[in-house]
Amino acid sequence: MFGVFKKKSEVEKLQDQYKKLMEEGYKLQSINRSESDQKYLEADTILQKIAIFESKNKN
Repeated sequence: MFGVFKKKSEVEKLQDQYKKLMEEGYKLQSINRSESDQKYLEADTILQKIAIFESKNKN
């Protein structure tokens, strides 16, 4: 209950964006392949940002 007011970290925000883009890309696969590919590309760049943040936090 106390976690309701907790702010999301930068990594959690990026993970939410990644999940949203992947879902959009999946939905677009059967409708418009080029838009689907664009969503997957955007999701991949966000995944790379997440990896950078996680590698900084490990050190």
